[in-house]
Amino acid sequence: MFKITPSPYTLRVLAALLRYPDAAFRAAIPELQQALSDEAALPKARLDELQALLTRLQRDDPFTVESEFVDLFDRGRGTALHLFEHVHGDSRERGPAMIDLQQTYEKAGLYLTASELPDHLAVVLEFASTQPPREAKAFLGEIAHIVRAIFSALLRRQSAYASALAAVLELAGERAESVEIPPEPELDEAWAEPEAFGGCSTAGQAKPDQPQPIHIVRKTAATQPGARV
Repeated sequence: MFKITPSPYTLRVLAALLRYPDAAFRAAIPELQQALSDEAALPKARLDELQALLTRLQRDDPFTVESEFVDLFDRGRGTALHLFEHVHGDSRERGPAMIDLQQTYEKAGLYLTASELPDHLAVVLEFASTQPPREAKAFLGEIAHIVRAIFSALLRRQSAYASALAAVLELAGERAESVEIPPEPELDEAWAEPEAFGGCSTAGQAKPDQPQPIHIVRKTAATQPGARV
């Protein structure tokens, strides 16, 4: 059986894949593809899927690639890449959770730019890439239930980006299996103003109606000082 260990370059490639596919990203695609091949941290079938996705993103019309990314990840909660969107929704718990997560990064010597939010999956993967393999795997395992929900939503939409989420699950030591998720609401309903103090959303949680906190790996001796997300 293929033994999968979280590897820093593979995690950073996945992080890059889950960011807005601008010109800088497309220019870096050959290097990203080489890093995946060199590290070979994933099964061949998954690597082939990721290589094909990167090739398509480089080959297709830039406007189409960018607009499809926005439609997929920014216009529906089921495929949103902000993890706390799936756990807390718009409830009051989200703010303190964001602060706690950012403080975790800062204690590890990692600092976000003003435009980055700490719960974006790309940022989370960048942080995991700075951790020793055992800690990175445990960290990814803590968010696996959310990643699985996003993976399932991407499969429902027949998106090639599902392979990137499947890879995250595999690096966490989890099987890339789809789970049943409720149908996404219409866009107007999804972004409607929540009731005041409406409580915490259970979307994407492993056990609905029960608290599902995300535990964060704290700084270890092996953390690379001065690294930045």
